[in-house]
Amino acid sequence: MTQVLAISFSLNGKTIAVDVPAHMLLIDLIRDRLDLKGTKRSCDMEVCGACTVLLDGEPISSCTTLAVDVDRLDVTTIEGVTPPDGLSPIQQAFVLHGGLQCGFCTPGFIMAVTALLKTTPHPTDAEIRHYLDGNLCRCTGYTKIFEAVKSLAGRQDAA
Repeated sequence: MTQVLAISFSLNGKTIAVDVPAHMLLIDLIRDRLDLKGTKRSCDMEVCGACTVLLDGEPISSCTTLAVDVDRLDVTTIEGVTPPDGLSPIQQAFVLHGGLQCGFCTPGFIMAVTALLKTTPHPTDAEIRHYLDGNLCRCTGYTKIFEAVKSLAGRQDAA
C-alpha cells in the first residue's frame, strides 16, 4: 500500500495544498497533477537540467526531488518567472541573442540564470559557466546562451 502524505508549499507565489504518494517526484506533481508543462522531463538522472526549478531560490532537479521534500518551501517554475504580459528580461535576452532553437532545454537554462542573477548580479565568465554547467543543449551549442547571459550582467531588471 502506497503511503499518501499531505503537503503544502508555495508554487509560483500561490499556496498549494495537495496529497501526494510518498514516492512521487516533484516533476510529476508539477507536470501531471498541477498541469504546468514548462518544466521538461529528459534524463531522469539530474544530468541535463531540463527539469530545473527553483527551491527557495536555488536551482534543483525536479526529476530527482521527492514532492514531499518541498513541504513548506517555495517552488518556482518557468511559469513563475514569465510575466503575464510577455517575456522576462532573461527570456528576452535568450531570444535576442539566439540562445534557443528547439526550446526544450530553455526553461532549465532560464531557471539557472534566474538563480545566478538573483545572487550574483555581476557574474564573472567563470560564474556564468558554473551555473550553466548543469544544463545540456543539443541544438545551439553554448556560445549564444553565454552571450545572452553576459548581456544581462549588471542589469537591474534582469532577475
